[in-house]
Amino acid sequence: MNLDKIKEKVWKTQDYEFLCKNEHLGDNIILLGLGGSHAYGTSIETSDIDVRGIALNRKQEILTNENFEQFVNEETDTTVYSFNKIITLLSNCNPNTIEILGLKPEHYLYLSPVGKELLDNKKLFLSKRAVYSFGGYANQQLRRLSNKAARLVGQSENEQYILKTIEHAKYDFKEKYFDVPDDSIHLYTDKAIQEDYDTEIFMDINLHHYPLRDWKSMWAEMNNMVKSYAKVGKRNEKAIEHGKLGKHMMHLIRLYMMCLDILENEKIETFRDKEHDLLMDIRNGKYLDGNRQPIPEFFEMVDEYEKRLDYAKDNTSLPDNPDYKYINDFVASVNERVVRGETKI
Repeated sequence: MNLDKIKEKVWKTQDYEFLCKNEHLGDNIILLGLGGSHAYGTSIETSDIDVRGIALNRKQEILTNENFEQFVNEETDTTVYSFNKIITLLSNCNPNTIEILGLKPEHYLYLSPVGKELLDNKKLFLSKRAVYSFGGYANQQLRRLSNKAARLVGQSENEQYILKTIEHAKYDFKEKYFDVPDDSIHLYTDKAIQEDYDTEIFMDINLHHYPLRDWKSMWAEMNNMVKSYAKVGKRNEKAIEHGKLGKHMMHLIRLYMMCLDILENEKIETFRDKEHDLLMDIRNGKYLDGNRQPIPEFFEMVDEYEKRLDYAKDNTSLPDNPDYKYINDFVASVNERVVRGETKI
C-alpha cells in the first residue's frame, strides 16, 4: 500500500475514529507516524499498517498525577504513548520508541508545533545507553532464532550470546538495585564442568553488606535470561511455521544498524535506504537453508556487527547518560503550557 492510501485509510476510515474520539487522544496528539516495516523501508505488499504516536498528558493528569501511559488499539496495530511516558522510554534509548524520532518526513502523518519541538530536541536523548538497550533487544531477537541456530554457531558461541544478554542487562541493574561496584561481579566463560558442554558461564562475586532482597531479584533476572534460551525451540517452531524466521533475522540486523548510527553518527535513522537490499534478502530467506534454518554466514554477519558495536561503544563521543536536566526542563516547559492551555493550535 502506497503512502497516500495509508494516509487516506488512517484519516478517512472508521477504523481509526478512536484517534479523534478517545478522551486521551484527539487534540492532545502531538505526533503520529508510521511504524514497523513501512517505517523501516522493508514493507511488502501484504505488510500491515502500524501507527505510532504521542499525546500530551491532560491538565488533570499532570496536576493530580493521574496515570495515563499509553493507548493501544490492537485491531489497527496503533499505539499512542503519553508524553510523560515516552520521555522516560526515549531517555533510556528504548528501540521501540526512539525510532519514532527518526522517521522520514513524509512518514509523519501528523506533527503539531510541540511534536516538532520534540523532534528538534531528539539529540537530548542520545547516549551510550543505546548500547545496552539496543544490544539487549538484539539479543532477544537472536533468541527467537531456531534451535538449530544454537548448533550452527556451536555451544560455546551460544554461551557467549547468553553472557552478552546478561552483560547488557547489568547496565540497567545500576538503576534498579543497590549499587554494585564494577569489579564485584565478574562473569566469564571457561572450560565447562557440566556434562555435554564445551564451555559455560562462571562467576566471581565479591559483595559485602549487600541487601539480600536486591541480590535475590538480580539473581532471578539473570537466571531467567539463562532459562529463556531453552525456550528458543518452541518459539521458533511457530516462527518457522508462519514463515517469520527471516523477518526476525532481518530485525536483528536492523537493530545493529540503528544502534551504530546512534553511536557513530549521533543520528536516528529509522528508514534503512542504503541497506534495503541486504535487509530484504535476509527477510526473503537468502540466509536460510533448505530446512528454513539460518545458515552459518548469517551468524558470521551477526558477529561482525557485534565487533563493530563493541568498538563504537568504546569510541563514541556520546555521554554515558542523556542530559536529564535539559530533558526535565523541556518536559516542565511542555507540561506548564498544557496547564496554562497554551498548547492548542
